[in-house]
Amino acid sequence: MTMRNTVAYVVDEARSAVTDGPVELHFVAIASTRSVDPDAPEELGEAAELLERVEVWVEEDFGDGIPEAVTVETAVLGADRYLFSPGDYADAILAHADEHGIGRIVLDPEYSPGGSTPMLRPLERELARGDAEVEEAPVERRAQRTVLARAASLPKYLTVFGASYLFYMLLSSWKPLDFATGAFTAGLVAVLLAPVAFSEQPSLRRVGRQLLRMLVYAPYLLKEIAVANLQIAYVVLHPSLPIDPKVVQLQAAVWGDAPVTTLANSITLTPGTLTISVTDRAFDIHSLTAGSREDLFEGGLERAVRFVFYGREAAAIASPRERGDDGEGQDG
Repeated sequence: MTMRNTVAYVVDEARSAVTDGPVELHFVAIASTRSVDPDAPEELGEAAELLERVEVWVEEDFGDGIPEAVTVETAVLGADRYLFSPGDYADAILAHADEHGIGRIVLDPEYSPGGSTPMLRPLERELARGDAEVEEAPVERRAQRTVLARAASLPKYLTVFGASYLFYMLLSSWKPLDFATGAFTAGLVAVLLAPVAFSEQPSLRRVGRQLLRMLVYAPYLLKEIAVANLQIAYVVLHPSLPIDPKVVQLQAAVWGDAPVTTLANSITLTPGTLTISVTDRAFDIHSLTAGSREDLFEGGLERAVRFVFYGREAAAIASPRERGDDGEGQDG
């Protein structure tokens, strides 16, 4: 485990630096969930336990006790905000560094924020925006970095196989041959995609809850699509064609691949709005009318997606407009 070696490296550096004056060591763990989220107690508890182990390791590495000139502090960061990308994680670290006057940041080489993929900017590059010196601990064990072909577990294979097989059968005529070809196709999809389909281990309980909530979300989305169709039909048939196209940016309170993708696709499926691009939680959206923008920033779709993936409590979070986001845009 490179974290243990990282702590040892930091202690060695502190032992050398203490001859020049007092040294403060800040060990931080970053939570990818907010304290109000349903799964927060478990994740924050794990982070606290990790920092307790770090404190024990520090005492072990100093040997005769921590010198009086060395101060050791621990903290869990990120529980007060949504962290989506390495940039968000870097913001949390840099804010802590600025607050405590930290001039040097040492990273565990195996640390990968939020299960990020190689398509995202690395954390080290994001941290370079700050004033502190940034380095990876030169540990002996080779770091196991996140790569595109991540290891797949049995639950991942079974989940991808089941979803693929169900989708295939929904499109088939349910003949005997369909069952065989569906199983072959689903097996092939599972072998190819299971290693990259999930950034974390799938949970049958969590997925089951989300599927049940999706049964509520689907009729709501269909209703929104129907209403938007009527609004666009009115605009198209109106003699003066009252359109007001603009590109706006929505700062959505959703995080994670599936929720972000669901919200982006839902916005596109609703006539009058089209998701152009998504960066972190910033959605660039082309809106055809002022009414479509009004509905967008009222946050109905956003709250519904939060309900599906995070539960009832998360759905009660303020809408974009209530958070002060009015989506300044440009004519399109």
